[in-house]
Amino acid sequence: MASFQDQLLKAGLIDKNKAKLAHQDKSKQKKDERRSGTQSVDEVRLAALETQRKNAERARELNAQRDAAATQKAILAQIAQMVQKNRQSKGHGDIAYNFTHGTKIERMFVSAAVQSHLVAGRLVIVCQGGHTELVPRVIADKIAERDASLVVRVNKASAEVDADDPYAAFQIPDDLMW
Repeated sequence: MASFQDQLLKAGLIDKNKAKLAHQDKSKQKKDERRSGTQSVDEVRLAALETQRKNAERARELNAQRDAAATQKAILAQIAQMVQKNRQSKGHGDIAYNFTHGTKIERMFVSAAVQSHLVAGRLVIVCQGGHTELVPRVIADKIAERDASLVVRVNKASAEVDADDPYAAFQIPDDLMW
């Protein structure tokens, strides 16, 4: 295999005199290094090493970003699969169930049985891709571990009653209709 210098000569980019001078300078520099015992700093080599280091660092950053995007995509696919497999029917009822999603109040029409499950906290509202679905509480907890912003409404069963509460005997129902 021909050296780089030979390739440049063949291509006509340098002439024989420049090649000879470069070879003489290089051999003279090596001879001086041997005499003095010190090595000269090769700026071109250092610059090449620095460029190589920067390129490797940039490649690592890009790989980390690509891995993070792939992980996020996998998590979203897992959530979509959990919602698809475990969604519950809304019951095609005529009872309006109002809930807040972000800063808006949304309305969902459900049956009485589904409303009681929502109030009790056995069913949870999950919003994914603009669609609201009902899933069991256990599945909603798994979804919240992956992305808590998708879980819209979780009612907690309030079984605890303060011992000093004078109105403990007067419970207000959560599904009170006005």
